[in-house]
Amino acid sequence: MTEAYIYDAMRTPRGKGRSGGALSETTPAGLLATLFDAAIERNGLARDAVDDVILGCVTQVGDQGGNIAKVAALYAGLDSRVSGITINRFCSSGLDACNFAAMKVISDSDDLVFAGGIESMSRVAMLSDKASFYNDPAMMQAARFVPMGLAADLIASLDDISREQCDAYAVQSQQRAANARDNGYFDKSLIPVITPDGTTLLEQDEIIRPEVTTELLGSFDVSFADFAVHYEKPFKQAFPELDELRFVHHRGNSPGMVDGASLVLVGSQEAGRKANIQPRARIRTMKNACGNELLGLTGGIEAAKAALSSAGMQASDMDLFEFNEAFASTSIKFPRDLDVDPELVNVNGGAIALGHAMGATGASLVGTLLDELERRDLEKGLVAISGAAGIGTATIIERV
Repeated sequence: MTEAYIYDAMRTPRGKGRSGGALSETTPAGLLATLFDAAIERNGLARDAVDDVILGCVTQVGDQGGNIAKVAALYAGLDSRVSGITINRFCSSGLDACNFAAMKVISDSDDLVFAGGIESMSRVAMLSDKASFYNDPAMMQAARFVPMGLAADLIASLDDISREQCDAYAVQSQQRAANARDNGYFDKSLIPVITPDGTTLLEQDEIIRPEVTTELLGSFDVSFADFAVHYEKPFKQAFPELDELRFVHHRGNSPGMVDGASLVLVGSQEAGRKANIQPRARIRTMKNACGNELLGLTGGIEAAKAALSSAGMQASDMDLFEFNEAFASTSIKFPRDLDVDPELVNVNGGAIALGHAMGATGASLVGTLLDELERRDLEKGLVAISGAAGIGTATIIERV
């Protein structure tokens, strides 16, 4: 059977996802063009070398509407024969884009595909697509929509995770991300964003805050208590063991909203030979799973378990893990549930420190994991990410 290989992985720095952020004046297509150009240049590819572009994007309106994958490919000057599709599986979209690319490659040994994601949250605000899932009260009730931060508080309540633990985790994420930045651990994948006139807009992630302390975080007001009036009763009906709903999350231990794009070059061994490029890793297995929709953010944990089972492996077989930091409580729960050493998870920080460019994050994590496996001369790693409504995606990669 044809196998799918990763030939390259890159991302833009993450800019503050609001007006005045370093990337707020750059269009989503412009961010993606930066990566297309970099991938083509450093791999010596022709602009018609890839067969398809598959991108994750959660909020597909405005600058990100109209199939941004194909539009950005045209904007970047890729050959007109290169196709493009934009997908939305909530926050797991970027990792699913990589997995969809792998599935294409497995079905056609000649395929070479750009996969990744985009989210410009300063230009296209979260929830601005006004979907019925979070705007129509009848639909929200029927589909059991839960705001993600409140779901994280529910997880903390059920798993006896305290605010102090969440704040300590957030500080750790900041310190790890700052250490990785300062020591150049991100540099292999990080592509600066530069304007056509040569002005550098952003070279490093913009929102890392190594000066944050648990004392500072302890002074922040919680963010999601006001939502609880509509949810406490259904939560207690669904989880009889829930004694009380405890609110532990705030802006300091939650993922930041940012602008960013990511790109992974996926292809078969034959396609790589034709393009004269060398693979860095192969995609061992990939899985989707869903957890309870009220918990919202446990799907990535279930997907990780499913991926390991599908590969006939144990969590202890993995050298490193990247699990998207969708709130501190879920990041604490992940190694507990998989029974792995927390020191092997998110070793260079995560979205609490770096920010979460929703559709781009999953593919960014692939590059982060691969770079760190190479830096430490390790072999196998697992990427997992959760999305709304209990959705989750996981991928196991292995260096070659």
